[in-house]
Amino acid sequence: MKLLVTGGAGYIGSVVAARLLTAGHTVVVLDDLSTGHRDAVPDGAGFVHAGIADATDLLDASFDAVLHFAAKSLVGESVAEPERYWWNNVAGTLRLVEAMTAARVRRLVFSSTAAAYGRPDRTPITEDAPAAPINPYGHSKLAVDHLLAGTASARGLAAMSLRYFNVAGAVGRHGERHDPETHLIPNILDVPAGHRDAVDVFGTDYPTRDGTAVRDYLHVDDLARAHELALDATGSAESVGTHGSHRIYNLGTGTGYTVREVVESVRRVTGHPVPTRERDRRAGDPPVLVASAERIGTELGWHPQHDLDRIVADAWRFTTTHPETITR
Repeated sequence: MKLLVTGGAGYIGSVVAARLLTAGHTVVVLDDLSTGHRDAVPDGAGFVHAGIADATDLLDASFDAVLHFAAKSLVGESVAEPERYWWNNVAGTLRLVEAMTAARVRRLVFSSTAAAYGRPDRTPITEDAPAAPINPYGHSKLAVDHLLAGTASARGLAAMSLRYFNVAGAVGRHGERHDPETHLIPNILDVPAGHRDAVDVFGTDYPTRDGTAVRDYLHVDDLARAHELALDATGSAESVGTHGSHRIYNLGTGTGYTVREVVESVRRVTGHPVPTRERDRRAGDPPVLVASAERIGTELGWHPQHDLDRIVADAWRFTTTHPETITR
């Protein structure tokens, strides 16, 4: 198939694009490089330096499907600058969907977020949990899910939304290169890498197995495999008729890891001491955020294959073999 991957110069998008190329697809990456990196675009992929609003000039009937990763994704920034999130994540996606409709491209896999659930009452979180985002980032992603549901019904779109929390690890030369870096695992790895002296642990009195917060961590390779399976499933959905379909799938481990467990994994994998500093809880941080992947396991056969140590080991390998690409 000929595929458009928006945001394919970013962390997750580049890993998915590389996987799709390996599977034999023709891949065109669309990215404005505002947060992505030109050298992250996989070899063999076409590249268009443009934003998602420019997809109108690119999409035509030669494309079979779109995988959409281009989004602003910093929670704090979304609170400070909500307009950017509505313009890019919502208005930009609307332009993309309009371009798909005009070009008769009817298959879409959307990189959504479990932040759409806000602070759920129960965990693991299932797809039936009420969607109640608590920040503009989550609201913008949920708005796109509503857009896709309506478009699927009205325009015969076969769409899949994948909701997940924390993605980590690396695949070859594709790893986390965020600036600023807000994710726990690369920030902990900064200690053995010599970029910081210790890791701050926010909250040690939560009602969890060791007092620290529990979060879901998925290997980026597992995530890429889920997107590939979802892409295949849009083919089946498209073939059922002209009424379209929109399915939402959570991606998670069902159990998650505590902050202390992540720190211990880094110590174990790297062989370095990792000092910690205990801090007060951060306002609004729930004790546990874990997603259930039972639906996608049952319907598409996806299950995470990599454990925490493998996630950390691959992230550490990327950190040590590509230091020139990482800015801290």
